[in-house]
Amino acid sequence: MEQSTIYTICGYVASIGMILGYLPQAITTIRTRNTDGIALPTFLMMAIGAFAFMLQGLLHEPGIIWSMFITNAVTCTCSCIVFAIKMYNDYFRKKR
Repeated sequence: MEQSTIYTICGYVASIGMILGYLPQAITTIRTRNTDGIALPTFLMMAIGAFAFMLQGLLHEPGIIWSMFITNAVTCTCSCIVFAIKMYNDYFRKKR
């Protein structure tokens, strides 16, 4: 098998693993709105890191690394949503 094919397969396997490993926590948090056990800095840093990797996948030469871009777009979106829910729960809900 050619090295670029192995490289591509590894990228997509890693993408699927990352999404399937991360999505259940994000879905549970979005459904329940329970963020008691979540550290705010963690999701902020995960969103920043995922955004940077997403840009890296887009700006890669000679072409876009789609597995990297898609994985980190999903991760960044979920991290931002969880971060927003956490901010709401920690800062705005306490004021009531």
